[in-house]
Amino acid sequence: MIEKHIVLEDIDPVIFYGPNNAHIQMIKALFPKLRIVARGNVIKVMGDEEEMCAFEEAVLALEKYCVQYNSLNEETILDIVKGNAPKTEKAGNAIVFSVTGKPIIPRSENQLKLVQEFEKNDMIFAIGPAGSGKTYTAIALAVRALKNKEIKKIILSRPAVEAGEKLGFLPGDMKDKIDPYLQPLYDALQDMIPTMKLQEMMEQNVIQIAPLAFMRGRTLNDAVVILDEAQNTTTAQIKMFLTRMGMNTKMIVTGDMTQIDLPPSQRSGLAEATSILKGVEGIAFIEMDKKDIVRHKLVTRIVEAYEKHDRKVSAHKRSTEKPQSEESFVITDLTGWGDN
Repeated sequence: MIEKHIVLEDIDPVIFYGPNNAHIQMIKALFPKLRIVARGNVIKVMGDEEEMCAFEEAVLALEKYCVQYNSLNEETILDIVKGNAPKTEKAGNAIVFSVTGKPIIPRSENQLKLVQEFEKNDMIFAIGPAGSGKTYTAIALAVRALKNKEIKKIILSRPAVEAGEKLGFLPGDMKDKIDPYLQPLYDALQDMIPTMKLQEMMEQNVIQIAPLAFMRGRTLNDAVVILDEAQNTTTAQIKMFLTRMGMNTKMIVTGDMTQIDLPPSQRSGLAEATSILKGVEGIAFIEMDKKDIVRHKLVTRIVEAYEKHDRKVSAHKRSTEKPQSEESFVITDLTGWGDN
């Protein structure tokens, strides 16, 4: 009789063991010659060597399935232990699978284009209105790369520019002040990575979420780096961010040019970077529009209404501006100015 310890490294043990340990109990029943004890993310096995080899192969296959699909059921366990290919939901163009096991797929032509350009380029700019799925798709691509072990970490960042609020007046320390601005990034990650595993990854700095100012001086290697809300960067900030790129790193920059929170006198760094970097090899630009919005149907109508309003305001400004006439110069007789 031999003893072996198997560590579940890449998955949440809760998913593997199942509700009320139903999955691990089923696995024990399928390997009656072995004594199996599961504690935390470690499975201790004792018994016949041949049977143990079959058990280890089954556990590795089940773990691989969990990593990909974020789910496990009794039918799948039975198929894998018996050596059959498990039935999987038709995924189509699935980027990754959610924590409920549902495929996360591109839901518009431009989202699919973002996925395709990510394969071919190391830097992508995805610009479009709120709700067009640019940030969510970008994070899904980063999670897939991490799960496939193509990279070692994911780094998510946002400029700490407030939409009408001041950070200094918020309660708490720096983390407490910044976290609300990074919440959309947490929300997307929680859809794709089980809670316990996500917490563990963040504690180990495998997934890092930080304000843009914290990027200065770093070289980011073996990572997918995402800059969200890039329209609120200054020219100096976005240049600093883009030059953090290290070896085996991909960058995705997302933003919405209609939601700039910078002072009117300050030009958006994203707008400037777009004009400067277009045509540079290895950089792709995806322009999204209201057809890509995947939120409630009212969001599309709201975006359209604001676009219509902005066009009216611009047209009114142009019509009220007086054409500049020839400059007239008033010549004043300065004779006698020097007399006392």
